[in-house]
Amino acid sequence: MSKFTKEMVDDYADKLLIGLTDEENKMVLDEFDIIDKNLDLVTQIPNISEVEPMTHCLDDFEYELRDDVVVESVPISDLLRNSDETDGDEVQVPKVVG
Repeated sequence: MSKFTKEMVDDYADKLLIGLTDEENKMVLDEFDIIDKNLDLVTQIPNISEVEPMTHCLDDFEYELRDDVVVESVPISDLLRNSDETDGDEVQVPKVVG
């Protein structure tokens, strides 16, 4: 038996403002069913509740921070030469929101 229902999926889709067709709803329910079955398999692993969660996928993960190196940056005037319209040190772009 599925833990998710058609009504639940429709309700979540409405809340997310993404209406679903009946076909899309069935596809989502089928995907959740596969996820549920896989999670059920994980819970059947002996002593799984005693396993400590990992913070990183590699047990021997080590890293070394490198020193910051100051380098000369490109002058803004050179960067702005690629722009058609500028306002001071800023690039003007078309308005995209009404």
